[in-house]
Amino acid sequence: MTAARSTRDGQDADEFDVEEALALVKNPGPRPSAEQLRAGDVPAGAPRGGDRAPAPGSGAQEGTPDKQAQHKATPWPEARVVAERAARSAPRRAPVSVPLDAALGLVLAAPLTALTDLPSFDTSAMDGWAVAGPGPWEVRGDGVLAGNATPERLTDGEAVRIATGARVPRDATAVLRSEHGRLDDKGRLHARHAQGHGPARQAGTLDVAHGQDIRPRGQECRSGDQLLPLGTLVTPAALGLAAAAGYDTLTVIPRPRVDVLVLGDELLTEGLPREGLIRDALGPMLPPWLRALGAEVVAVRRLGDDAAALHKAITGSRADLIVTTGGTASGPVDHVHPILRRLGAELLVDGVKVRPGHPMLLARIEAGRHLVGLPGNPLAAVSGLLTLAEPLLRTLAGRAAPEPYTMPCREAVQGHPYDTRLVPVSLRGERAVPLHYNGPAMLRGIAASDALAVVPPDGARAGQELELVDLPWASTGIDACFV
Repeated sequence: MTAARSTRDGQDADEFDVEEALALVKNPGPRPSAEQLRAGDVPAGAPRGGDRAPAPGSGAQEGTPDKQAQHKATPWPEARVVAERAARSAPRRAPVSVPLDAALGLVLAAPLTALTDLPSFDTSAMDGWAVAGPGPWEVRGDGVLAGNATPERLTDGEAVRIATGARVPRDATAVLRSEHGRLDDKGRLHARHAQGHGPARQAGTLDVAHGQDIRPRGQECRSGDQLLPLGTLVTPAALGLAAAAGYDTLTVIPRPRVDVLVLGDELLTEGLPREGLIRDALGPMLPPWLRALGAEVVAVRRLGDDAAALHKAITGSRADLIVTTGGTASGPVDHVHPILRRLGAELLVDGVKVRPGHPMLLARIEAGRHLVGLPGNPLAAVSGLLTLAEPLLRTLAGRAAPEPYTMPCREAVQGHPYDTRLVPVSLRGERAVPLHYNGPAMLRGIAASDALAVVPPDGARAGQELELVDLPWASTGIDACFV
């Protein structure tokens, strides 16, 4: 169930927003302080936005925080390491051979070695004349264009017009650029300096060095040379290099396959919110984001709050990763934990000390197959995606971990008493600017951001260096990202 109803994701209520204020007015019970609301450390008996009072016998004591939930939660940096380790422990995935036009964004499963010399024959680096020996030269009537078969050899004192990329005739000693040659009234070619070279222009002639403006065979590589190592991300430039080196296909690590299960009876797929129903934000957002993280999204299914349908979807999936949205807490229609227990899945992460996104989870369903349970609140789901799904998918796809980096924060950022906070920021010059609208249910801030700042417990002062987690499209661009 998506956390419009925060009884499931109430642990994410680390922003004192309008919904929570209204809930306090409407619901009786002990009122938490504003600081407690911002921290998400609300007494168990105190209502949050949409929270129900604790059930009798639930173990929650009025006026005290839920220490058991805090105890189970994994620190944010450790949770990312666990997700990466889970992927490394999975059985090795067999490499696949794909056409060049399907390889963009994948990772090489074998080194790229040259299948031929590059260039594979001596070529002209410029438009001009191929010349043999010292000038002046008699110019042959024919010319040499790119793509021509082996041109007729030259003898000393001869020249022939040649185009960039064309095969250089045998016994040619240099290429004279068009701007460096002139023809006399008898049609003979003389070398001269281009206009505007100062003293060189005054000299009037140009010495033509042996091999000038000829790209010799094998200048870039010889057949068998390693061009790119195993593990290289296939970029557009890598595709061009592979094509130049003679490849039609590449051996790569296949994309991890992902099924997305959207939970929640209250979700609409079109139109305006109405009658207690809200629009599904995660169904449209997660698939392209997962593709940007290197995954192949096999299916997106909307299941509502149906335990039987969720069980059937999980057991019937053959994906490497199942991503669920909502239902990760312990409310009456939160089915993720009970079904994982029923399946005998191993919980690797059950809650993370991060805001938003605290009730996320990572489970191993069986060898090589995992489930990431995201909170239902949209920004909390993004937090779970980048905390657990990103390192797992990156490792399964064979991608290298990004180099961590920091940037000073332009202004102070409020922290959580004991949890990490992930705050959307915009990068302006050499500063990270925190953005508003960063509550767990909000996407307005993240939609305008370049990265998430990792704010330690107790916050950060203005000018303090903060670790940043880049969003996939911030550095590569939309078109390069979603392939």
